[in-house]
Amino acid sequence: MAGSNRSFYSWLMTNRNTVSANEIQQFANNTFLDSTFPKQSTDFDEISKYLEENTTYLMSMTTFDQAWELYHTAST
Repeated sequence: MAGSNRSFYSWLMTNRNTVSANEIQQFANNTFLDSTFPKQSTDFDEISKYLEENTTYLMSMTTFDQAWELYHTAST
């Protein structure tokens, strides 16, 4: 990520919301409970593959794509 070494997980945790008002916040809440999530990663392909192969809590990869776009924007 140009301009930042902040991991996607670290950024995503700033979106946690116990009320779960939207899909990204729900994604963040569930990711917080996932002990095997690649917490230090800044790599889209690594995280995407992990989510596709190892999780059931993400209803749509579109939610990840939207979150990644916000992360990328915040990191540049």
